[in-house]
Amino acid sequence: MGNMVYLKNVATLAIDTTKCSGCGFCLDVCPHNVFKMNGKNAKIVDRDACMECGACSRNCPAGAISVQSGVGCAAAVINSLLGRNGGECCCGPQKDDSGAPRSGGCCG
Repeated sequence: MGNMVYLKNVATLAIDTTKCSGCGFCLDVCPHNVFKMNGKNAKIVDRDACMECGACSRNCPAGAISVQSGVGCAAAVINSLLGRNGGECCCGPQKDDSGAPRSGGCCG
């Protein structure tokens, strides 16, 4: 897939290296090679390539990886193709912290 980059510095992906057992499942299931091994633990090497699919967090037996799957650009594209409301935005929340719609559209 090459070096896919979605939106810079917005991925919700995080890893707790104190919980990581070094099993390498995240490397196996990540479609964009976001992870590499750093000695006996995994580390994030390309956060901007993360499409927030959630495969890594769902397959981590140690619970060391967290990601809000379904909030990234991949979910926006899929939802848009399926005709679901809100699927056209991939740049963050459509509402502000108070729950009010953002002015200027979801990206404005």
